[in-house]
Amino acid sequence: MEGEDAAGGARRPGLGCASFNQDSTSLAVGTKTGYRLFSVTTVDRLECIHESAESPDVYIVERLFSSSLVVVVSQAMPRRMNVYHFKKGTEICNYSYSNTILAVRLNRQRLIVCLEESVYIHNIKDMKLLKTLLNTPPNPSGLCALSINHSNSYLAYPGSATIGEIIIYDANNLNTVTMIPAHDSPLAAITFNASGTKLASASERGTVIRVFSIPEGLRLFEFRRGMKRYVNISSLSFSPDAQFLCASSNTETVHIFKLEQHGPSGEEETPTWSAYMGKMFTAASSYLPAQVSGMMSQDRAFATVRLHTAGQKNVCTLATIQKLPRLLVASSNGQLFIYNIDPQDGGECTLVQTHRLFGSDEDRDEAGVSAAPQSYAATAATVPTSGPVSATLTGYSEDGGVSKGEVIPEHEFAAGPVCLDDETEFPPVTIGNPCGVTQS
Repeated sequence: MEGEDAAGGARRPGLGCASFNQDSTSLAVGTKTGYRLFSVTTVDRLECIHESAESPDVYIVERLFSSSLVVVVSQAMPRRMNVYHFKKGTEICNYSYSNTILAVRLNRQRLIVCLEESVYIHNIKDMKLLKTLLNTPPNPSGLCALSINHSNSYLAYPGSATIGEIIIYDANNLNTVTMIPAHDSPLAAITFNASGTKLASASERGTVIRVFSIPEGLRLFEFRRGMKRYVNISSLSFSPDAQFLCASSNTETVHIFKLEQHGPSGEEETPTWSAYMGKMFTAASSYLPAQVSGMMSQDRAFATVRLHTAGQKNVCTLATIQKLPRLLVASSNGQLFIYNIDPQDGGECTLVQTHRLFGSDEDRDEAGVSAAPQSYAATAATVPTSGPVSATLTGYSEDGGVSKGEVIPEHEFAAGPVCLDDETEFPPVTIGNPCGVTQS
């Protein structure tokens, strides 16, 4: 955000970065004075669960699910990564690298550090350096993505600085899986779905978003954001069930695309006039130039959001909060917008709450702006809102050891129960210096 490129000149509150955790239950923001962690499990209240002023000018802050492990990088020491246990207020370890750290990605098996021309893969349980990918294509924005499904831990990063090639790397087995020729122009955004079976990408032109199967790299979907102008897509995010994909850019519009499921024959299960016309276009496309036929096969947005301002860098995510599908947009001007999504009819999403990311809890509550939900959301509002609901399996506590061994999100598809108690899994690390980095 502002700490990266001062997008839109938004320096009013000193927001350096914003990132949602892997299951979109928490929001981390970097500020001029440190960083803050928020719980985003309810709509009406934004609870600040931790605030730190130890490192000024934070431009990277990443939290591991809802555990106590948080990774911080500041402008004061841009080559140094600090790993903290924020509930204890202790540092687990820190590493220094040969160049500026541009991005950090986490899952329960791996921690990825991305520099402009190299990638470092650590084992998150003991922070041992497992692999260094040297001489990667120039990647000045630190673009990379890591599957949150620790049973595969796929890593994606640019395979070229001039065209949109994507390298898929298996961070568990430490080998390259495939290369996907995704776009003609350089990449701008990439993201995995929760299970690591799909990858979405956008190029610097920002007009087309594509979805590929993983690990095969086959093109599954192609969506057109628009043809009127090129835009800078800054954020892509799948819904937890991978049925929707949202994209935000430097314009005032956030697009939500629906990944339509078709029957075994490839046709829609219920024949409609639009389906009939679609078959006609598909048949005709085989006789047309590739550029024209490609245009005909692209789907437009299922739902949209009109933000109040343009030119801001935004981070978006799709989540289920209090049993309803929501779109969350964290803006570089220091605000969090929450919208209701109609999963049946789409259309224009309804703004239901605006939160400030600065000030005290009381100030943020007073500044919050809410709107009455409409249509689908108004009907669904009769559902009891006792808290977030998700399918779970036994074996994991998200609360960092407070309630040990309770649940693990079903979307991770772990081979067996995982018991991650960060009171014992993440002690201060005292291993020797790995090659290429300095650990203290």
